Amino acid sequence: MSPVNHPVRLSYGIQLPVQSQSTLYTEAWEAAAGPEDLVEIGRAVDRAGFGYLACCDHVAVPRRLARAMSTVWYDPVATLAHLAAVTERVRLLSHVAVVGLRHPLLTAKQYATLDHLSGGRLILGVGAGHVREEFEVLGVDFEQRGPVLDEAVDALRASLGPEEFPEHHGKFYDFAGLGQRPRPAQRHLPLWVGGSSPAAVRRAALKGDGWLPQGDPRERLPAQIARIRRLREEAGRDGEYTVGAITEPLYVGRAGWDVGRRTLTGTPERIAESLRAYRALGVDQIQVRFRSRSRAELIEQVGLFGAEVAPRLD
Repeated sequence: MSPVNHPVRLSYGIQLPVQSQSTLYTEAWEAAAGPEDLVEIGRAVDRAGFGYLACCDHVAVPRRLARAMSTVWYDPVATLAHLAAVTERVRLLSHVAVVGLRHPLLTAKQYATLDHLSGGRLILGVGAGHVREEFEVLGVDFEQRGPVLDEAVDALRASLGPEEFPEHHGKFYDFAGLGQRPRPAQRHLPLWVGGSSPAAVRRAALKGDGWLPQGDPRERLPAQIARIRRLREEAGRDGEYTVGAITEPLYVGRAGWDVGRRTLTGTPERIAESLRAYRALGVDQIQVRFRSRSRAELIEQVGLFGAEVAPRLD
């Protein structure tokens, strides 16, 4: 049996706008947007058959980074729970939760409750983090964030399993005899690991149920995916595994305005043909982003993708 058993079809998800407003990807209209916009976009994503909607995680952004990153970063648990209540089937992804900033029992309490309330729709995406000041103000060793995340994943596996009284004994965390309910609705809650550094890819291969790359262009994906396969095979890891990719920005149809040279535009078939190439690289799910000038235009793009592009992906 192959060490990477892929899901049957190429699925698609979206990182929500509004909830994080880095200058790298935020559209101008998002600055004045708020909860009502998130709800309407979440409902549109749900209707359009997207596999997941995703939300980022930063506790506090230092002044030195605020001009580029902004300080708008909605809390992922609160945001995903809010959207769980107004959607029906779309899965809820933390992309990514910096779980090393919090004790695993606290993280487990939050995300187990979210999975319970949403009827088992959570995908827990985790990552090491990159903002030193966030770690320092919370009393976490920034230089140890990799080893901390490695152990946090193990502790979360125990804490998010079916046992009411989880147990973990490690270097950074040690607990037993402490019960937590409600338990997650899913008996095995999928855990995807984010990041594209060598350490992150190794962690994704050996500790995750999936990989969430950070900005890898298409030409880098084959080598990264081959390494994941090799590491899993060498470690005897088997079972279903989800390889992700973040696509180029998209605009379905003729834009009529400057959407940027990297943006993939045109007919649904042209866009689908380009995106199908990800599957040939070994990718199982793609995360898409649409250029837009308003909430209405974004919702229109989401609907067009779901109705016209998605059926052509397989």
